Amino acid sequence: MAYRSATAGIVPDLSTLTLGVEEEFLLLDPASGRNLPVADQVLAALRGPARDQSRQEFRHSMVEMVTPVCADLDELRAHLVALRRWAAEAATAAGARLVAIGATPVAEPHRTVPDEPRYHAMSRRYGPVAHDPAVCGCHIHVGLSDRELAVQVCNHLRVWLPVVQAITTNSPLQDGRDTGHASWRSMQLERWPSIGPTPYFDSATDYDRTVEELIAAGVMLDAAMVYWYARPSSAYPTVEIRVGDVCPDVDDVVLVAALVRSLVATLADDVRAGVTAPPVRDCLVAAAHWRAAHDGLDGELIDLRAGGTRPAWALVDELMAVIAPALLRHGDLGYVLAQLARVRRDGTGATRQRRVLERTGDVRAVLDDLAARTTAG
Repeated sequence: MAYRSATAGIVPDLSTLTLGVEEEFLLLDPASGRNLPVADQVLAALRGPARDQSRQEFRHSMVEMVTPVCADLDELRAHLVALRRWAAEAATAAGARLVAIGATPVAEPHRTVPDEPRYHAMSRRYGPVAHDPAVCGCHIHVGLSDRELAVQVCNHLRVWLPVVQAITTNSPLQDGRDTGHASWRSMQLERWPSIGPTPYFDSATDYDRTVEELIAAGVMLDAAMVYWYARPSSAYPTVEIRVGDVCPDVDDVVLVAALVRSLVATLADDVRAGVTAPPVRDCLVAAAHWRAAHDGLDGELIDLRAGGTRPAWALVDELMAVIAPALLRHGDLGYVLAQLARVRRDGTGATRQRRVLERTGDVRAVLDDLAARTTAG
């Protein structure tokens, strides 16, 4: 592959960008597969670091686990494994099981929001949209303290995030049936007015002014409701990538984190060198994300740089060619090559779910497989 030779002559560099990951999980009934509203019990059962690194989410059937800031992939992986196992043990004690899946696979009978003022405000403002079945994402933070640089990096990310999205697809099911989409989560979230591809911004000032105007217009309650697929984090000195479904296997998460970190590093270098972001119409960026959510890696994606559609794996290979020097600099190239080979062989989370469903005809078998993958080390 082209990206194998793209690193010739490059000397590894010890300088790295930091990483952090937020993962959302569903709490499912082991027998029926329906969502169980036991998040309060699960969170109450967590102790020590697990409790400190957990978050209440927008549904009673969800929990979020957040890693500390990590410098390398081994450290990140160890935290992810530990957090998933702690959360799974607490879920079992509450009569549920922890499952890494991007959208509610069977049903969610209990759709009220947790008793928090902010969640009640969102419910009042957005109505039934705020009571859709639960969806779970994976948010990746890459350390970048220069906010002006972060905004420009987000401009450059626009052409690549559909490829990242396709790699993470892990939610083909709704109401116990295949939706025909690799990421139904992405389709469901389109109902929210502040979720979608990141607009192009001239500067951090332009970004802030736009957010203020959207808040004034009532589209967002506050700046924390900027749910674009990439954003300068409102809480941390990072670029936050929020386009992906939660991934079934820990190695899927670490793979995407490695890709995103080196992509951010590469694009930050481009910005510093005066390279301008490709001018792409918003409608085409939105179309590229729709295609990624529909096909995953099993079909074609829209090439936002050259135009037209191409096999998904051809764009993954191009992404690798672009970021291979940064992967080598971070010491991640070997791991990423091995994990991409695994995904090429075994498929994305959505592909694996469909394979189990086709073999067994039983959604419960799909969820059994996902639950095992969620806590496998």
